Amino acid sequence: MDHHGRDQLSITMLSVHGLVRGTDIELGRDADTGGQVSYVVDLARALAGHPRVGRVELLTRQVEGPGVSADYAVREEELAPGAFLMRLPCGPHRYLHKENLWPHLDEFTVQALRHVLTLGRLPDVVHGHYADAGYAGLRLARALEVPFVFTGHSLGRRKQARLLARGSDPEVLEERYKFRRRIRAEEESLATADLVVTSTSQEIDQQYASYAHARRKVMRVVPPGVDLERFHPPQPGDPLPPIAAELDRFLQDPDKPMILAIARPDERKNFRNLLRAYGGDPFLRETANLVVVAGVRDRLEDLKTQERGVLKEILHLIDDHDLYGRVACPKQHRSDDVPDLYRLAVRRRGVFVNPALTEPFGLTLIEAAASGLPVVATRNGGPIDIIAQCRHGVLVDPMSPAAIARGIRGVLSDPRQWEIYAMNGLSRANRAYSWNSHVETYLSQLDRITAARGNTRRPDLMERLVARCGGEAVVAAPRARTVAGGPVVAPNSTKETG
Repeated sequence: MDHHGRDQLSITMLSVHGLVRGTDIELGRDADTGGQVSYVVDLARALAGHPRVGRVELLTRQVEGPGVSADYAVREEELAPGAFLMRLPCGPHRYLHKENLWPHLDEFTVQALRHVLTLGRLPDVVHGHYADAGYAGLRLARALEVPFVFTGHSLGRRKQARLLARGSDPEVLEERYKFRRRIRAEEESLATADLVVTSTSQEIDQQYASYAHARRKVMRVVPPGVDLERFHPPQPGDPLPPIAAELDRFLQDPDKPMILAIARPDERKNFRNLLRAYGGDPFLRETANLVVVAGVRDRLEDLKTQERGVLKEILHLIDDHDLYGRVACPKQHRSDDVPDLYRLAVRRRGVFVNPALTEPFGLTLIEAAASGLPVVATRNGGPIDIIAQCRHGVLVDPMSPAAIARGIRGVLSDPRQWEIYAMNGLSRANRAYSWNSHVETYLSQLDRITAARGNTRRPDLMERLVARCGGEAVVAAPRARTVAGGPVVAPNSTKETG
């Protein structure tokens, strides 16, 4: 396929925070390197594989320094034919958590514009992922005079409300999470975007509805896809995967059905009530093992305070309920182990559990479905849509350990129902949640917004932008260390204040 044809689409995506690379993604390393990273990488690859798309660029932040792989300092990485990951310098070299990136986003936008101008062709659309990339992507799209697409992934107003409801001090929350800047960026993105991509109808009805500038007419549900080459059922004769040995050393009887949970060590993931559900149910304790895959760690003391607290609570609950020999909580796993974990749970006739207090989407539930693994999931958020579509499990109240235990027990104790859930998940995930389906819907939405805009880009735009950014200096610009946002913001646009 010709990835440089002028009649093909050129798409620029921005996903600024976290550690982003195309292979062995360090999921669970911290709160910023999670499902969004896998999603944007997979989306870039899937889009580039479509014959209508000539080039996809995923722009992220360049990171170098102690404690991170040298991979994250490499300027360019090819994800697939026609799909490229570009790492742009902004702010200090070292890794920064997303809350500390706000002062450097204008600089990132300048670097993004300079990079685009080196390609010789402007993109047809700019797509920002999360509030920080919404801020930068909106300004880039304005400068390039192209449609702007926004995906929130998770929303600051909802997180702020949840933390305040728990009694957290508002000033402490603001200092830590920079909610005012985040929510302002989300409001601006929602007010301006030509298209807002959501994963579920619940996002539109309950999450975005709390924003003053949310416009339902520009919101479209485009469920994420799942990589069906990675996530598939086990085949007869397959050997046990390497991760099995790591789990089995925890367990007295590894062949019992596996209750599997995979998530970051975050309080919202609700491992607490899953442990209480398992520990308080004699049937589950005797007939099944619990496997909790909660990020990666070497030493608890090396983790951030919240993550350390979650893992310590898991260990305390194991001790309180005397679950030794029945619960596995491995310290390490690789990205490649995740599909093997689902298949191992299928081989052992187990169940996947997502007990999150609320789940914006629930990609793990689709991964489980594509692997042939029944699920028990929170009734709050995206799982409502997913289970209605796949019919491969049950919804439960995440605040009730008894309800979680009852849901798991119902799946494990009925072999015929287990088979129905497994077959439903396989057939429906392949039909409703493939990347091919996602890309077709996504491109149809791009057609809609580009047709509505018409050809509004002025013919001398490239020349004007090159002149504004310093001509040849764009190519040879040294690594900047100060915020330099002025040239990017188009006339009459809204600059950040405060």
